Amino acid sequence: MPDRHFVKYTFLQVDPAWRRLDADRRAADKREFLAACEHFAADHLLQSFSLVGTRGDADLLLVAEAENLDRIHEFHVVLAQSGLMKWSRQPYSFLGLRKSSEYSDEERRRPRAFRGKYVFVYPFVKTRAWYALPREERWRIMQDHIRVGREYPNVDNHTTYSFGLDDQEFVVAFDTDDAGAFLDLVQRLRTTEASSYTLRDTPSFTCLRTSLERALSALDGDALPALEALGA
Repeated sequence: MPDRHFVKYTFLQVDPAWRRLDADRRAADKREFLAACEHFAADHLLQSFSLVGTRGDADLLLVAEAENLDRIHEFHVVLAQSGLMKWSRQPYSFLGLRKSSEYSDEERRRPRAFRGKYVFVYPFVKTRAWYALPREERWRIMQDHIRVGREYPNVDNHTTYSFGLDDQEFVVAFDTDDAGAFLDLVQRLRTTEASSYTLRDTPSFTCLRTSLERALSALDGDALPALEALGA
């Protein structure tokens, strides 16, 4: 399936003990992590996000896209060899596949980067009663749901599919420059008929899109020395 890419959301939490290591050791650990990411990003889409200040159980998010699971696997094997990963755990991990919706004509199969300042991510599962509805009925219900979403054009949807690949059915992700608009959208979506068929849509993650250098610096408050002159 060359035109359908896998999307892997990897959330990391750093052991507080790592922050008590000396600055040189922490800088070396971050450089190894950065090098592993740069190797993958040379020919694949990889984006980084900071959750420092927005979640208590995750500090960093990597979103990687690849044409097959082998490449996702290889990336995480190399990543695990970095010094920083030896001090980190993955409290959450979501795997999805790009696929066009049966309820919309929007093209969603190709890799597409997040553009907004903020990204909101959550796993999503519908009730079995939803799938028992006739296809025409599901289509009708979703049209109102989609209509509400289009009332917020500054909030972009990046949903991927996880059926059989992971615990959730979808990984829902939105990006925007206006966090308030996203909150209003979600509140409005609660009023649609489709919402009554939601089984689970938590945990929910508020992420700040940033360079990997800045995301790493946020972990301990120290910029990588080699990048300080660049303002990273």
